[in-house]
Amino acid sequence: MTRQGGFERLWNGCHRDVCCWVLLLACYLSDALAVRPKMPGHTYLNSIRIDGDISLGGLFPVHARGNDGKACGELKKEKGIHRLEAMLFALDRINNDNELLPNITLGARILDTCSRDTHALEQSLTFVQALIEKDSTDVKCLSGGPPIITKPERVVGVIGASASSVSIMVANILRLFKIPQVSYASTAPELSDNTRYDFFSRVVPPDTYQAQAMVDIVKAMGWNYVSTVASEGNYGESGVDAFIQKSREEGDLCISQSVKIPREPRAGEFDKIIRRLSENPNARVVIIFANEDDIRRLLQAAKKANQTGHFIWVGSDSWGSKISPILNQEEMAEGAVTILPKRQSIKGFDRYFISRTLENNRRNIWFAEFWENNFQCKLSRHAVKKGSGIKKCTNHERIGKDSSYEQEGKVQFVIDAVYAMAHALHNMHKDLCPGKVGLCPQMETINGTLLLKYIRNVNFTGIAGTPVVFNVNGDAPGRYEIYQYQMTNNTTEYKIIGHWTDHLYLNVSKMQWPGGEQEVPSSICSQPCLPGQRKKIVKGIPCCWHCENCDGYQYQADTYSCKMCRFDLRPNENHTGCVPIPIVKLEWSSPWAVFPVLIAVLGIMATLFVVATFVRYNDTPIVKASGRELSYVLLTGIFLCYATTFLMISAPDVFVCSLRRIFLGLGMSISYAALLTKTNRIYRIFEQGKMSVSAPRFISPASQLVITFSLISVQLLGVCIWFGIDPSQAIIDYEDQRTANPEMARGVLKCDISDLSLICLLGYSMLLMVTCTVYAIKTRGVPETFNEAKPIGFTMYTTCIVWLAFIPIFFGTSQSREKMYIQTTTLTISVSLSASVSLGMLYIPKIYVVLFHPEQNVSKRKRSLKAVVTAATMSNKFNPKGGLRPNGEAKSELCESLETQDCVERGDPCEGL
Repeated sequence: MTRQGGFERLWNGCHRDVCCWVLLLACYLSDALAVRPKMPGHTYLNSIRIDGDISLGGLFPVHARGNDGKACGELKKEKGIHRLEAMLFALDRINNDNELLPNITLGARILDTCSRDTHALEQSLTFVQALIEKDSTDVKCLSGGPPIITKPERVVGVIGASASSVSIMVANILRLFKIPQVSYASTAPELSDNTRYDFFSRVVPPDTYQAQAMVDIVKAMGWNYVSTVASEGNYGESGVDAFIQKSREEGDLCISQSVKIPREPRAGEFDKIIRRLSENPNARVVIIFANEDDIRRLLQAAKKANQTGHFIWVGSDSWGSKISPILNQEEMAEGAVTILPKRQSIKGFDRYFISRTLENNRRNIWFAEFWENNFQCKLSRHAVKKGSGIKKCTNHERIGKDSSYEQEGKVQFVIDAVYAMAHALHNMHKDLCPGKVGLCPQMETINGTLLLKYIRNVNFTGIAGTPVVFNVNGDAPGRYEIYQYQMTNNTTEYKIIGHWTDHLYLNVSKMQWPGGEQEVPSSICSQPCLPGQRKKIVKGIPCCWHCENCDGYQYQADTYSCKMCRFDLRPNENHTGCVPIPIVKLEWSSPWAVFPVLIAVLGIMATLFVVATFVRYNDTPIVKASGRELSYVLLTGIFLCYATTFLMISAPDVFVCSLRRIFLGLGMSISYAALLTKTNRIYRIFEQGKMSVSAPRFISPASQLVITFSLISVQLLGVCIWFGIDPSQAIIDYEDQRTANPEMARGVLKCDISDLSLICLLGYSMLLMVTCTVYAIKTRGVPETFNEAKPIGFTMYTTCIVWLAFIPIFFGTSQSREKMYIQTTTLTISVSLSASVSLGMLYIPKIYVVLFHPEQNVSKRKRSLKAVVTAATMSNKFNPKGGLRPNGEAKSELCESLETQDCVERGDPCEGL
């Protein structure tokens, strides 16, 4: 590849001004470094170089980020030296393995990123030097010959980097030169974008899996209102973004505060963050995607704000099981739940690392610095100052014996990353150099695109016994262990409480909480609604709501809505569902039924007694004079009026409802038809007497019965027409007792007789009653001994009063909860009272005479002429014109006619006056 060709590819790939700068810097470094001698095991532009047939690059954060304009800061013992030594350890194992890459030695070029992406970019340009050809046409030696340019070794793949921001920066360069990259710690979700980072792979799962695991933890603990804190940069911001995205997909999880920690936080910045997190005390859980230093300073600020035990921290793998973020902040970190890719301590590496000394580890140019830092001594005598307390290193110190040692968490993944590259090269060698030992011409220049294909297809068991595979985006599967930082008897430790592999397993019984709390701390915006309440979501915050009761006839249909129960149902006690409304009817034992039944029973007994008496004394003058035929008809009507009470109280069904239609109005129609016929007969007799001495037509008993039954037939015809139009049926009326309180609601079992139908049913009887009353008024001047005229009048007046009282009571209680009972009782009592009035005023006096004064129950040959004359005279007062005939003649003829008629009625032989 020519320098010009590299420039064009760089320009097309980046489209940024910085890419031009990167290209110029690469060209400068390639020229500058080409003339440097190679010194195995020594510094080579601040790097470690190990010769081999194939060289791998390595990027490690050996030093922290520098301050005050310095590129690098203090040494990072675990994240830097442990991880770097893990790569060297893996290279040693591979180079000593006769099965993996036999007769092929892997070399390395290892660089320090200083935990800064820009510095890492500058350093990683070393990896692309060999791909940029030099134009030496303008360069000549003093001898006049062409210069001898030493071409740097070619790096076929890169292991690293650690921080996601560094990996992203480096990946943008390496992809231009088609150099595969395998990271051991970068978990930013955006690195899964195979269109932008197509040459990037990683042996750790992306934060999308981690974010899903954290969402599952939050939901498993019953939390739904949390805050997030992220360090500025790809790792922190992408992690929080992934968490928020997953929480939205899962639903029922809301973010109270989302805070970002600047790269260079100002004084008091963390105090402001704690104040923001404390604005909503209900959001106790804080999701943290931050670097170690930010975590430590955040805990310090929380302690300063006296928030010990308030916040529940859920930390990402940057926290994991590390001690450094929580050093001297143990109380603030108590109960923190952290997540870490599933790993295992590599015992072989432990043996390797604790055996490292200054003598046997000269290849690591930073090991001397580590030695001084680890043992708190100085290698140079001149560096030891009197009174400083720092001793001179003896070179007899031993790791793990004279200093503490604990394997860093990503060592396993560094080794797996190196092995992934080695397995890919091994598989490529088998395909390109079948049966050949060592490198063959086909692998002298390794094609990066082809190597990437082999990397993505590796499948082997890693050093910890877990499978190492990549998906199409170069990501490793998600396997995490869940830790909790616990304090027990003044001892602290990270304790494994669960794991996550596509789904969460959490042993809640092993969890402990700040202050010795037994229950899981709450972190919810709103308390759960009680059964029978719906959630009314606060606008814009789906996890915050107000609880509203499902009142009245509503029930809780789902979490967010109440619905009305069906018309025949009512809500259960807690309004979570609907139950059938109880069905009621007028029971025989009800006080509303006892009194009407008592009246009806007494009335029936009295009616039967009268009938029996009339039958027994059927041929006596009083019974005959009362008009036996119409009397029995009238008594039948009275009996039916009383009997109607039992139909009204009986349980409604089709049969009972049909009988109610028939007999409710029939009894009254029979009674009033008979009475109307009687009063009409009297009226016509006296009216005829004013005009003529001849008797009026249709006053015989047979005629009276025909008239009565004709009137009754009108009632029966109306009922038959009603049956034809609307067949009778029993219904359950749920509106009749649908009270405001559903607990009091009842369905009323009744016949389908509406108030209007009842008016129509009784209307004809009322018409007969009114007509009869009118005739009673017109005949009020008739002597009381003549054909019951006055008793009938009194009966009608009293009956009218009863029904006038009935109407307001019946219709005025239509809105009452006791409507069914009041109306039924009122109706039955009114009908019974009407029958009792007729029975008492028309027949009790006759029964009294028949039974107790039989001497008065004798036949009279002639009626009192005086009574008749008086009646006629009084009638003439209302008709001054009188008849055309002389007054005395008319009176004589009328008396003769009436006497003859009375004889016919009594069955006695008629004689002349």
